[in-house]
Amino acid sequence: MSVAGVLLAAGGGRRFGMPKALVRHRGRLFVEHAAGVLHEGGCAPVVVVLGAAADEVRGTAELPGSSLVDNPEWTTGMGSSLRVGLAALGDSDAVAALVLPVDTPGVTAAAVRRFVDLAAPDALARATYHGRPGHPVLIGRDRWADVAESARGDAGARTYLAAHHPLDVPCEDAAAGEDVDRPEDLPG
Repeated sequence: MSVAGVLLAAGGGRRFGMPKALVRHRGRLFVEHAAGVLHEGGCAPVVVVLGAAADEVRGTAELPGSSLVDNPEWTTGMGSSLRVGLAALGDSDAVAALVLPVDTPGVTAAAVRRFVDLAAPDALARATYHGRPGHPVLIGRDRWADVAESARGDAGARTYLAAHHPLDVPCEDAAAGEDVDRPEDLPG
């Protein structure tokens, strides 16, 4: 029973000033760190959805064991990347997908493992940090079509999650869930 990782790394990083997949922090690119966390946490396969600067990410990032897919509609927001990532898993034997945006460098393999242990075809769970929802988000295979249908703009799976009451999984003891939107948001 495998759990796939879906890394959303297509955005242009308008507020950051560059695509966040290419942000270097603590000696690694964000995309390398996030893919590594998914692999180390037990996800297989790991699909990395690219868009802005896709060729540069391919030429620069070291992403062994990851499948890279392009989102030609990346400018429409995270929803299209989520749809592309879930579609890329169609032939896999994964029972669930663990979705992680590239701009959450505080998420750890320990947090990912909590979700791998919850995987089931009907699973729906999200990380919380001090009671606030965050990432990663676990989506069981039976829910992929409905999640993809509802994923629009920058909301990703937010609308679906609001309507279907996911299991909240506290992760503040194992990770930090803040998104990095601007250079000043980078953890020390």
